[in-house]
Amino acid sequence: MVSIETFRKLALSFPNAKEEPHFEKTSFRINKKIFATFDEKNNRAVLKLNEIDQSVFCASSEKIFYPIPNKWGAQGWTIAELAKVRPEMFEDALIRSYENVMAKKK
Repeated sequence: MVSIETFRKLALSFPNAKEEPHFEKTSFRINKKIFATFDEKNNRAVLKLNEIDQSVFCASSEKIFYPIPNKWGAQGWTIAELAKVRPEMFEDALIRSYENVMAKKK
């Protein structure tokens, strides 16, 4: 299980990461681009993964990681169930999300 405090601490540990509101969610951004959001109501994170990372994390457990069921999911946006995910697995996915968004800004 990953708490919002742990999520926030990890997300803000990345260089230049910022926390900002995003509609009814909390977003974590790098260079104004979202790499993760937190949905407090549903205790979920949404991460921006590339196609390979998304398939790897989703294959590990379809009940913990799964694509958003729309066009955003096809673009790599992946839900992580925070009540079910192991902290080390979530940290790895969050790192991948941050790196994916950083790579697009170069």
